Amino acid sequence: MADGNITTKGPNEWTEAPAGDVADAVVGAMTAGGVDHLFFTSGSEIGFYQEATAKAKAQGRKTMNLITVPLEHVSLNAALGFAAVSGRPAATACHVDCGTQHYGGAVHTAWRSGLPVIMTAGAPPTAYPGSMRGARNGAHLWSQQQWDQNSIVRQYVKWDKRLEYQDNPGLMVSRAIQVATSEPAGPVYMSFPQEIALLPLNGTRYPTVAQLGVARPAAPDPEGIKEIVDHLLKAKNPMVVALASGRNDKSVPVLTELCELAGIPVVASGHGGYLSISMKHPLYQRNQMLLRDADMVITFEAEVPWLPGMNEPSPNAYIAAIDHDPIRGRIPNYDFSANIRLTSDPMLGMKALIAELKSRMTDGDKKNAADRSERWAKQSRETWAKLEADAKSRSTKTPIDPLWVSYQLGQVLDDNCIVFDETLATPRLRDYLHISRPRSYFKQNGSSGGWTPGAALGAKFAAPDRDIIAACGDGFYMFGTPGPALWAAAHHGKPFMAVVYVNRSYSTGTLAVSDKYPDSFAKKADYPGGYFDPPIDFAKEAEACGAYGENVRDPAEVGPALKRGLAQIRAGKPAVIAVWLPRLGHTD
Repeated sequence: MADGNITTKGPNEWTEAPAGDVADAVVGAMTAGGVDHLFFTSGSEIGFYQEATAKAKAQGRKTMNLITVPLEHVSLNAALGFAAVSGRPAATACHVDCGTQHYGGAVHTAWRSGLPVIMTAGAPPTAYPGSMRGARNGAHLWSQQQWDQNSIVRQYVKWDKRLEYQDNPGLMVSRAIQVATSEPAGPVYMSFPQEIALLPLNGTRYPTVAQLGVARPAAPDPEGIKEIVDHLLKAKNPMVVALASGRNDKSVPVLTELCELAGIPVVASGHGGYLSISMKHPLYQRNQMLLRDADMVITFEAEVPWLPGMNEPSPNAYIAAIDHDPIRGRIPNYDFSANIRLTSDPMLGMKALIAELKSRMTDGDKKNAADRSERWAKQSRETWAKLEADAKSRSTKTPIDPLWVSYQLGQVLDDNCIVFDETLATPRLRDYLHISRPRSYFKQNGSSGGWTPGAALGAKFAAPDRDIIAACGDGFYMFGTPGPALWAAAHHGKPFMAVVYVNRSYSTGTLAVSDKYPDSFAKKADYPGGYFDPPIDFAKEAEACGAYGENVRDPAEVGPALKRGLAQIRAGKPAVIAVWLPRLGHTD
């Protein structure tokens, strides 16, 4: 059958691509593998992407959308945002080793995200000048050559490959997508030497990703499921921590069914995460400290399920971890104990638990579950009432209190909104949100600040009809180099709203210092290196990028300003709402 630039004659026959060069095969294999967005930052040796995609369009063949993003850090975060919201792989392209380095901390975020991203880069040619097409033709090309360009990111990817002369380019691209999309999903990296990308191919054959085969997710061990249910039916106070299972949006209703069946609350704990159950559900609990009272905890894809010594379960609690990688083998020191660890797709684990429970629950078990559900619903209402009262008590503080900002943001957002949350502990944003749609809430999974501007940009490409919100502190916002993200949003007509908590402070350089030094000389000296006051005028910066910008200093204007920002992005213009807060560790 024919599909764009591929022709498949049978299920076991490789794909035939039209005559062209290596670049055409690379782009054709990406397109055949379901990669339809390439976030592109220009470099002389990756111009082959521009030519190959333009050629395919001119010839009426299906190809990728090439999205211009003027900084690699933003483009990689955009690919992550796209993959998070769409559930599909995305690709990036950057300039040799320098562009790879410009991916920066976003490489760390990609590795911790569990998202399928194909990171690519050009590589400098090494062919002697004039010896072949694409050979060295500029003095800078000698200085660009490194011993091993791929090693820059090797610690942070599942797989990497430098395309060589003898390689089948379509096969290697299909292999890259196969590895990236097989669970546990994650980033891969390919580099393309200039002269290799320009090599002529008089037709080529290669397998598509579908022909190579993406691995089916692992099913849980049946005996392990029975053991977990044995303890669940005996537990008085079981709880669930589900941080990243919602990466698969189909798991959200399954987790909801499991929790309703057994009367188990889902505790918002740990680091990072995706929406795994509706924040409006009565079994959703906003108080992380509740875990200390649990006699059983089931975790689903929870890399850091709690903080040891703070909100961890009691030593006698039974712990069951269900995950694609339940031992987190790529973290050198992983000191979370568990009674059982099941290698399983989280949703398949949930379904197996549901089936086992339904076959074994007695009338008494069902009553216990119903009683727990009622108790936790009451707890949920009481927790929210306290949170709301606390926020409202801060409604007139000047500078504006961060909890008031988070509360107001939670009040103005609706189910059409997608939130990228890069706030730290102080604003407690997650506590004040009421998001229910799957793939609508994302919390930074890594520790590299500056994820949200790019991620929000990429998300808008994946969900053009949704309102995209990026919430973060001003330190992380600056790390995210928002100028290129806002420019790209305006240029491509993909607006998002950034809500910036402006406290002019690094928590690392203020509160963290005092935490380590109780009688801190740095504190007495007013934290040298801990403040950037006065900050950049983020509203004017936004205007310079073609976006709407507004600074807010009056607490009464927080809600109206957020609504004005939403109105701007719904009218097609990116928006930045910068809210002025007190400095950390300082009386303003």
